[in-house]
Amino acid sequence: MLDSTTRELIKSTVPVLTQHGVTLTRHFYARMFAHNPELKPMFNQTSQQAGRQQQALAMAVLAYAEHIDNPEVLQPVLNLVANKHVSLGIRAEHYPIVGKHLLASIQEVLGDAASDALIDAWAAAYGQLADILIAHENHIYQQAANQDAGWSGWRSFRVEKTVIESDEIKSFYLTPADGGQVPLYRPGQYISVKVHIPTMGISQARQYSLSGAPGKSFLRISVKREQGHAVNPDGLVSNVLHDQLEIGSLIELAPPMGDYFLHEDRSTPVVLISAGVGITPKLAMLEHLIETNSTRSVSFIHACRHGGVHAFKQHIKQLSAQHPYLKHVVFYETPREQDVVDHDYQYAGRLHLEQIAPLVAQPHADYYVCGPVPFMQEQINKLKKLGVDAGKIHAEAFGSGGVAA
Repeated sequence: MLDSTTRELIKSTVPVLTQHGVTLTRHFYARMFAHNPELKPMFNQTSQQAGRQQQALAMAVLAYAEHIDNPEVLQPVLNLVANKHVSLGIRAEHYPIVGKHLLASIQEVLGDAASDALIDAWAAAYGQLADILIAHENHIYQQAANQDAGWSGWRSFRVEKTVIESDEIKSFYLTPADGGQVPLYRPGQYISVKVHIPTMGISQARQYSLSGAPGKSFLRISVKREQGHAVNPDGLVSNVLHDQLEIGSLIELAPPMGDYFLHEDRSTPVVLISAGVGITPKLAMLEHLIETNSTRSVSFIHACRHGGVHAFKQHIKQLSAQHPYLKHVVFYETPREQDVVDHDYQYAGRLHLEQIAPLVAQPHADYYVCGPVPFMQEQINKLKKLGVDAGKIHAEAFGSGGVAA
């Protein structure tokens, strides 16, 4: 525990971090990559260019300063960060490098306002945070390596099959190149994949939800092709996967990770709410419930633009027909003429939970939400207005940052 003087010095920087946090983190990343370019592959360079990682780190540093008296309040965030770090191969030896550039950046950005005492306080605070994360991450690494068929770091997998799921989403069935087995995972977790990006000359890793139930001889991810542009070049990895990953191709995977998963220690109803590619972790949860003969009632609520981008629609429609405890509702924002003929949706327009309140507002249910961040924020707020306890709502954001509602 940090002494009171150190904590007071850290808290004194909250106004500065509130106003200039992004300036500080932007300077930090630029400094670190200039001095340690070998770390670039560990960081999402697209998010760097768009400023998302700088914003996410600024918010994290601010939250740490605000809660320096009781860092345990940040435990959910630290769990998310630790899982992400392990999925990217970040280890204990990287923390001194990050700390050196963070402290130097504080000094360089604040100038005369960064007294020796303040720098010493932040050095102690960073050391405390590093120790917490290193211990947690070491535990996750050991768990991943010691479970049946587990591993630590990166492992080569081979593409056994690909399936076009929609106009935007393609599934990849991946099996270990070493001929071994794949580990069990919790439905809703993700894996990191690492590919070389020719335009950058470096490798980049991205996280993709496992889109099928565990217990198979393969791991399946279902990847949306993102359409980037010059200002915000999203899709560097997804386009490589779509265009270059063929049957027989090899790809590097980190073990399944993530603290967003189906809670199996209860018999409560399950309400799955998704938009777009957010359907992928929900599908893993749904398939697992069915394959384990669960008696929990399930509401599967999905929203997308139209039938052309509606992935897995026939599969889920078939599951719904076979299992009466599964209620399946689809919203198309802008249905096409063919969608009207195919009857693949029930409601036109954006998802409005009020329209299906009896299906949604179930006593004691657990709610799992995934999709674009604005979508999740909207649904979480609506669930709360419908009387759902916040502790029953579970959400995950794809990419940097979290979900605040």
